[in-house]
Amino acid sequence: MFLVVPDPAHGLVAAPESDTDLDPLTRQALTAEGFTWHSGIEAYTRTPGSRADVDRTALILRDLGHYVFASWTPLSGD
Repeated sequence: MFLVVPDPAHGLVAAPESDTDLDPLTRQALTAEGFTWHSGIEAYTRTPGSRADVDRTALILRDLGHYVFASWTPLSGD
């Protein structure tokens, strides 16, 4: 399971529930989308994007078989 949300301090965050969610295909897909692993928060992060980026990331993870909770909160009047 993943949580995909924008975060003012970390940008767009894709946070796995546990290490078992981080199979090689998932890591590869997130890296291809510009995410990098942030060990301090144990999640993948990248620069903030649009609402469509949240939806796209959630769709990619769902297509890989993950359950995903996604939320969009504008960071700057978007």
